[in-house]
Amino acid sequence: MWSPRVLLLGSGELGREVVVSFQRLGAVVIAVDSHADAPALAIADESAVVELTDPEALTAAIERFGPDHVVPATDAVATDALAGAEAAGIEVVPGSRRARLTLDREGLRRLAADELGLPTAPFWFAGSVDELGAIADHAGYPLVVKPLIALPGEGQSVLLRADDIAAAWRRAVSAAGHITHNRVLVESLVEVDDEVTLLAVRSGDATPTQFCEPIGHRHVDGVLEAWQPLPMSAVALDSARSIAARVVTALGGRGLFGVELLVCGDEVYFSDVTVLPHDSALVTLRTQRLSALELHARAVLGLPVDTIMISPGAVEVSYRPGSRAELAAALDVPESDVLLFPAPPGAPGAGRSRFEVVVATAPAVATARDRARKASHALRGSPQ
Repeated sequence: MWSPRVLLLGSGELGREVVVSFQRLGAVVIAVDSHADAPALAIADESAVVELTDPEALTAAIERFGPDHVVPATDAVATDALAGAEAAGIEVVPGSRRARLTLDREGLRRLAADELGLPTAPFWFAGSVDELGAIADHAGYPLVVKPLIALPGEGQSVLLRADDIAAAWRRAVSAAGHITHNRVLVESLVEVDDEVTLLAVRSGDATPTQFCEPIGHRHVDGVLEAWQPLPMSAVALDSARSIAARVVTALGGRGLFGVELLVCGDEVYFSDVTVLPHDSALVTLRTQRLSALELHARAVLGLPVDTIMISPGAVEVSYRPGSRAELAAALDVPESDVLLFPAPPGAPGAGRSRFEVVVATAPAVATARDRARKASHALRGSPQ
């Protein structure tokens, strides 16, 4: 009887959606999180509260539940426990090496640039404020300073002058929260046309990597806008897929990878890769026959995947609560939907909305973006 056991590490709001995706495919899902009120714990077949960054506690939980697959849904995981699970014959998807690189942006960037020869913006790593200053003196301004681990845009600063260095260092090293890093990534500021998420799906070593249509995204005044498809030249699209295929093949394993790229005309630069894509991929809830979360579940279980896009669409993600009247106004926009996610456990302001997601579709992506923007403004009660 088909009933694979999936141990999901991380049980937030998106984790809850992943649980549902696995259950619909007949899997038994064990949700584990460090917080007792994590949303996915309530709907999983089995659950446990475990400190995910504690190697001994996590190893004990893996041994107790005896899963067929261990699936990290957060970066805050003890990677030593994942490596131990692999050594014991349990499949970690997409693999302990990939999970370890999630916590090591330096190792990931060196893999991409030095081992694979992928094009990137010029970069350096600094281990102190003084090293950051020396890099700035050598490379010149402007520079982008990023934490070694954080959500896209989080903890990031643009250095325009020497007076910015100390503040940029503090912002970057404090961004990871649960993980301490005393090194930062420094990049030359590259002029780009678009920031792109290319979703790459691997359902097995014997099957070729499949790609979703590219997703463009940008952050403006604390709001994330993403849209699919992003128009790209044939040359740039081929380059993007080649870069994505090479990096996910090097990482190995199955699952959905969010490959972050920078595009300028026909030029494409590698930026990052995530096990599960971030909020920009929420646009696939309406644009694709199978959402990013459903594709991930299928790929983890080694099942056939379908990356077909059924409609152009756009999403706007904001981070404030709204009223019923604002919600009604947003839903009045044609082909729009609104998803409200509560604050994660222990977060400041828990009980209010963690983020609000507006998704809109249309025959053309430009119209979808206009609809998402109109609905998002209505939801925030702000003028367009």
